[in-house]
Amino acid sequence: MGAPRIASTAVAFTPHRHTQDEVTRELTDVAPPGFERFTQTSGVESRNLAVPLPRYAEMTGFTEANAAYVEVATDLGTQAIRAALEAARLEPSDVDAVISVSSTGVAVPTIDARLAGRVGFRPDIKRIPLFGLGCVAGAAGTARMHDYLRGYPGDVAILLSVELCSLTLQRDDSSIPALIGVCLFGDGAAAVVGTGADRAPAYPTAPSGPSILATRSRLFPDTIDVMGWNVSSSGFGLVMSRDVPRMADDHLGAEVDGFLADYGLTTADIATWVCHPGGPKVIDSIRRAIGLPPAALAHSADSMREHGNISSASVLDVLRRTVLEPPSPGELGVMLAMGPGFSFELLLLSW
Repeated sequence: MGAPRIASTAVAFTPHRHTQDEVTRELTDVAPPGFERFTQTSGVESRNLAVPLPRYAEMTGFTEANAAYVEVATDLGTQAIRAALEAARLEPSDVDAVISVSSTGVAVPTIDARLAGRVGFRPDIKRIPLFGLGCVAGAAGTARMHDYLRGYPGDVAILLSVELCSLTLQRDDSSIPALIGVCLFGDGAAAVVGTGADRAPAYPTAPSGPSILATRSRLFPDTIDVMGWNVSSSGFGLVMSRDVPRMADDHLGAEVDGFLADYGLTTADIATWVCHPGGPKVIDSIRRAIGLPPAALAHSADSMREHGNISSASVLDVLRRTVLEPPSPGELGVMLAMGPGFSFELLLLSW
């Protein structure tokens, strides 16, 4: 009783869509030398990029890249929010709070403020921008939306994730994380509309996603060097330790078991898993840690293959795919992601 519900989900991408081979050919003279050897094992077949592919060779540095981030993020965020509201049969004026997450560019005023007028949000909308959570932010933002709607059960809230990972490309960085990042990450936006328990559906047969029953956050001490950005005058340099899959191997199973046990559940009670696809090795680590068959993370693998790792937006794309092919009414799901900190975010869902 009293659980907030996901009313709709939506994603938005630029028209600049390319296969992995096309990206490899075009970026040979721009990306760090040697990146090509990672393309075949990335699990990515195609992805959308923030700007036309030839423009990456022309960019002069962080200032130009960040200006592109602000422009494209505002456009994509607007598209994603409009699509999510239309799917929920709600108007922009119905939204009481917007939570925005991103870690691939800097904007002050934030992206949610820049698009508020375009979308048509009320002037008294509550804005909750979150920066720096990285890949975990899609799940963490959904959890914080849950927290808000628990306190304001008559409200409507929307979560926006915009990540333009390609704009962090630094041609002088030939580190292994940078090489992997060029092959692995993509660009896009996702939006999730949530409604409080006291908020009546927009119409009696309105389609919707699951209720959010509970959440858990987990931050591990002394792990800040596992994942994140090194921010310098040249922009965002990717930090991605080999320990990322090991964090799932060593800790995720116990975290999931403990989370479920608090509600008298085990993994056998979970019908569907909404997992951030950090990469092929991360997906394999999640399967091993929780004891899942390959088919359990099919949506995660499909999202990775079709769009790359879109950082915080990826798990929301997996959520969208799950909502379109939901489990049976009354069945349970778990949404989870990992990110800088090092951190986990877990949500218990009910259809």
